[in-house]
Amino acid sequence: MFSLRFPIALKNNLITYPPKKTTKPAPSSHYLYSKNSQSHLFPSQPMIVTKCDTRAAVANNIPKVALGDEVEGGTSLDEDLTMPAELKMELMPKHVAVIMDGNRRWAEMRGLPLSEGYIAGIKSLKRMVKLCLSWEIKVLTIFMFSTDNWARSKVVVEFFFSLLERLVNSEIEAIMRERIKLSMIGDSSKFPKPLQTMITNVEESTKNHSKLQIIAAINYGGKHDVVQACKSVTKKVQDGIIHLEDINENIVEKELETNCTEFPYPDLLIRTSGELRVSNFLLWQLAYTELYFNRQLWPDFGKSEFVEALSSFQKRQRRYGGRHSSPSIQ
Repeated sequence: MFSLRFPIALKNNLITYPPKKTTKPAPSSHYLYSKNSQSHLFPSQPMIVTKCDTRAAVANNIPKVALGDEVEGGTSLDEDLTMPAELKMELMPKHVAVIMDGNRRWAEMRGLPLSEGYIAGIKSLKRMVKLCLSWEIKVLTIFMFSTDNWARSKVVVEFFFSLLERLVNSEIEAIMRERIKLSMIGDSSKFPKPLQTMITNVEESTKNHSKLQIIAAINYGGKHDVVQACKSVTKKVQDGIIHLEDINENIVEKELETNCTEFPYPDLLIRTSGELRVSNFLLWQLAYTELYFNRQLWPDFGKSEFVEALSSFQKRQRRYGGRHSSPSIQ
């Protein structure tokens, strides 16, 4: 299954990140990292890290870690993937979207460096991917980095992109083995060139996979998505490809970034940490999506919480604006 047991060493890429203004003081390296922060999590894993700009790496003390299969307390991620009797395969959502909220709060509540929260969040993501593969969910869209997240400190932003590169590089064997299609939505122009190349290569290598599609929303904003779609439609009108009278919802939908999937509209949106908002995520696409909010912080969101969300979804009647009820899936 989706595993990180054989991490692949990364290339020595020179990566720099655009500095962003922020009114908040940057956290100290001690706040984000701890000298021994990884030893108890990955005692048997090799140490790997994406090599960023040397000065940034020294200043920010980016930890050299591998993403292992252990969770807090030593519990293996190879948990029971059996579908519980309360769920019905025929009522499974085709497309699940997730706002993975609460990584930093999870670390703060435990007195841990913030890096521990992000790493714990990656492990929760791995659990969900395993469950989606086992329960035949077709598309999983994950909100990883918002266009608004550039306001966070430079240290935190750098760590996120470093972690992202390590995740994709160490998972590539599992992605290919499990026939996972990996797509990215969002403005990648601000990413370091090596990261842009890596994303392009992975998308190209997995474009014909059909078991599960993972859509990673990185530097993504729902408003920006609609604006860029409108610009694209306008350009086609100017070029004479379509006429103004031809513009309808289907025309706009084809220009949204979720045109990378057969199922662009999520059936179910899950947000963790108790927040009750969609935070500029898939604003057009969520028009008739069933929303589910959970109080657990993302690193604590496991199989039982996912089952609860799916069970809630399967009990709902979806009307799509009509008077008559319809099953949970169209």
